[in-house]
Amino acid sequence: MVEKGSIQNGLEDVKVNVKLKLAALWTATLFVWVYVDIITFYKPGFIEDILAGKVWQFDISQTWALGALALMTVPVVMIFLSLALPARVNRMVTMFVAGIYVLVSIGNSVGETWAYIWLGSATEVVLLSLIIWHAWKWPTTAGAR
Repeated sequence: MVEKGSIQNGLEDVKVNVKLKLAALWTATLFVWVYVDIITFYKPGFIEDILAGKVWQFDISQTWALGALALMTVPVVMIFLSLALPARVNRMVTMFVAGIYVLVSIGNSVGETWAYIWLGSATEVVLLSLIIWHAWKWPTTAGAR
């Protein structure tokens, strides 16, 4: 999946397959999501809200927990699917899912006043936009167009 590239300034510039780029970008995006959530535990009053059965304005319930896990399971699976799906299907699924998660990332920052959440959301949107970009610009074979 890694092709030999050119030599620039004495350094080999290896061409990385788009599937590996997508998997790496999904992984990086998930790290940002996880770290934003971990840092949120340090916000004053957050632990008290959890102990009272609330996360943001939502009641902690099985439905909430299932929804939260489902929301994060899709990008986790996208790491594998980016490597395993055939190119044409991969491209369409990747652009669709990343587009949905751009909206999720923006929605998660609405009404927030803490700068780290805005930075996290901005980073997520940039990473997800790169996912869409790389999928959109998927290399084609000569004569495929």
